[in-house]
Amino acid sequence: MPGALRTVAVAAILLAPTALAFRSGGYFDQPRLVAAIATWALVAILAVSARRPLPAGAPGRLALAGLAALTALVGLSIAWAPLAGPAQADLQRLLLYLGALVVASAVLRGRARRRLVEPALLAGALVVCVYGLAGRLLPGIVSQSVSSSAFGRLEQPLTYWNAMGMLGALGVVFGARLAADATRDARLRAVAAAGAVPCGLVVYLSFSRGALLALAVGLALLVLLSRERAQLRAALAVVVPTAAVCLLAGLLDGPRALEGSLGAREAQGAVLLAALVAAAAVAATLATRLARLPAGSPLRALPIVAAGATLAVLGGFLIAAGGSGGARGEPAVGAQTQRLASVESNRYAYWRVAAAMFAREPLAGEGSGAFRVAWRRDRTIDDPALDAHSLYVETAGELGLLGLLALAAFLGGAGWAAVRALRADRTAACGAAAAAGALAVHAGLDWDWEMPALALIAIVLVGALIAASEGAECPASAG
Repeated sequence: MPGALRTVAVAAILLAPTALAFRSGGYFDQPRLVAAIATWALVAILAVSARRPLPAGAPGRLALAGLAALTALVGLSIAWAPLAGPAQADLQRLLLYLGALVVASAVLRGRARRRLVEPALLAGALVVCVYGLAGRLLPGIVSQSVSSSAFGRLEQPLTYWNAMGMLGALGVVFGARLAADATRDARLRAVAAAGAVPCGLVVYLSFSRGALLALAVGLALLVLLSRERAQLRAALAVVVPTAAVCLLAGLLDGPRALEGSLGAREAQGAVLLAALVAAAAVAATLATRLARLPAGSPLRALPIVAAGATLAVLGGFLIAAGGSGGARGEPAVGAQTQRLASVESNRYAYWRVAAAMFAREPLAGEGSGAFRVAWRRDRTIDDPALDAHSLYVETAGELGLLGLLALAAFLGGAGWAAVRALRADRTAACGAAAAAGALAVHAGLDWDWEMPALALIAIVLVGALIAASEGAECPASAG
């Protein structure tokens, strides 16, 4: 592929999640169709101009084959799905993801291009998070209102608070990784540490327990995979100032829940903005000074870190499944700090219905998008859910064993690629692997897969890991 076209393709695949974030995360048909058309145009260009447009290694081929099989199965399931519209929407999303994986794994083969991934994704997450915070910190300039579903939780511009929380969590993970990367410019490392702080504040103001869990897993994976004391220091340099500004935000009703008069919200927003700027400066200063400390020996408490990460994952699933919800079926809602200590959730009810779907049709499921029909028929609580709030559980119910096998092939190929990439260059690959792991955890607790602004980040990370696993340093002219 010619160098100019490759540059355009790299820019397009890295900027797409941010662009879609400002179109309700790409959830609705028009923006995702535009993105899919543009993505497949890039695939067509790759097909005619690149010497090797598809992955050459077994991990990449397995991941691509799994995603292609999942896409084909969703398309076929339109024939037996109870509603054609939702199944067609799922097919459109998967076609977008499949094309994006082809593009990402092809154009990110050069190490220099892969080094753009984390800074670009952090910058995109920061832009979206700053916009979301603007309505809280500058309410006289950027107007936000309390929606009937979010109840004051930060949801803009993705329009879903859990998705905003997850995007913020990714920003913190990327920021912490860049801050610890000794191969990066010192100024970039300081800016990355500072940028992670507003992303962390978004996690808090979304009041998303799943996002908090994913953030904990992502940071634990960073330390586990990097094996560097510098990474632990950088994570602390980011987390401590962020926690301080979040504690302040919890005391201010305006920024926290969009409550109070405009004048009161403006005054509180100004206080929190000043604290946020100060916390970001502290994070940058801490990261810079800690980077000067001796590297020291590799961390040896890796089994403890691994066990902690595993317990965090299991604990998150138990918390989500163990709550019974409110007396009338509503989970704990609203922009209240107490929500973060609550175990109430309706997810167990969603998963029970999806499990019953799997029991009825274990081979190929009841069809893509069928959960919403089964939920309205079998639910015992008044909740207008459209999704099972778990990629894995919903796949089992809607696509059966065939869907689970296809999904397992995709995830297995991605994991295999991550292992190979880490063996080849741990420093370069640990950030992408940790962020992808955090997304995989959160996808088990929510419907990230149907939010292209988040799912495409996962696809880009997997594509980068596939490219790294192949060890290809192709010149631009070779494609």
